[in-house]
Amino acid sequence: MSGRAQLMWDEAVTGYDFGSGHPMDPVRLALTRQLVDAFGLDREVEVVAAKAAGESTLRLVHREDYIAAVRAASADPGAADQSYGLGTMDDPAFVEMHEVSALIAGQSVGAAEAVWRGEALHAVNFAGGLHHAMPGAASGFCIYNDASLAIARLLELGAERVAYIDVDVHHGDGVQAAFWDDPRVLTISLHEHPRTLFPQTGWPEETGAESAEGSAVNVALPAGTGDAGWLRAFHAVVPELLADFRPQVLVTQHGADTHFEDPLAHLAVSLDAQRAVQVACHDLAHEHADGRWVALGGGGYAVVDVVPRSWTHLVAIAAGRAVAPESVIPESWRQEVFARTRQLAPGRMTDGRWPVEWSGWEEGYDPADRLDQAVLATRRAVFPLRGLLA
Repeated sequence: MSGRAQLMWDEAVTGYDFGSGHPMDPVRLALTRQLVDAFGLDREVEVVAAKAAGESTLRLVHREDYIAAVRAASADPGAADQSYGLGTMDDPAFVEMHEVSALIAGQSVGAAEAVWRGEALHAVNFAGGLHHAMPGAASGFCIYNDASLAIARLLELGAERVAYIDVDVHHGDGVQAAFWDDPRVLTISLHEHPRTLFPQTGWPEETGAESAEGSAVNVALPAGTGDAGWLRAFHAVVPELLADFRPQVLVTQHGADTHFEDPLAHLAVSLDAQRAVQVACHDLAHEHADGRWVALGGGGYAVVDVVPRSWTHLVAIAAGRAVAPESVIPESWRQEVFARTRQLAPGRMTDGRWPVEWSGWEEGYDPADRLDQAVLATRRAVFPLRGLLA
């Protein structure tokens, strides 16, 4: 197996553009790629442009009629069929929407293929992680569910156990739905509580279909959760489940919208804690999946201050060339940010909270603490179904 990491990238993915004023500004992708290059990480990875996902691949997850509706909306955005979630405020239709969405999906599928076949140990597609798209509908800025397609392709290639970890601030509802009744896929989502955030799903009681009980795991975090609580919840749930499940591949989604600066949600996580979870996912892949790791992007709407730094850390960790949090950001990138956005760029790769401190679950818990209540609810709902102690 090659130890070299792959970075999946085609400049055309920046065409995933819902228009002026939409939170999903493709400048976040361009600025991330430029920051990766500014740190010289493009020389540490193999940059690969995979082909767009074709019809047969898209149909591994999406319904034929939905794919046809996306194609039609791409050709004539004004005639988008809103019954498929297209042409809405969240998911406005645009010319070539099908083509660019299939291209992003193709990068995630290509990443999965490379990792499964041993062409790369780790592969990153930070343009991916579009986890809300359903088999028959667009949702939450997501047209095709590249994360689900990557997992479905792994199963098609012969994988028997795939674990998916989603740390986006929003529930990974589309991926959960795609594999709700498939015990070969363990989906774990840590997200802001559905009482206070879209898509209002991801309750701890959502544990999978009767044929796959305990294969869906949801940690619903109280609004305002910060670094210590977020890391405590992750480590109180994820490592034990992975040790039990023994995945052959780990697929992770790293939405950067848990950050305290993100305008669309209410968690209070720092860049430094996001980096700590990225490191943890890398280490868990090596501990439980022979290092096979497919890492995806996701949400993130602080498009200058947060997203490029967070995903550059992700690429660096996958490449085995982690960028130190205290690293000064190259001036060339900061000038590019100002030229493109008229915003001042951050100066370092940290929010000043490294190393992040948190307490492990094994040290005991407080039943009156809202964060600990959330963790307990998840453990009690899922762990007994998997033969584990709650």
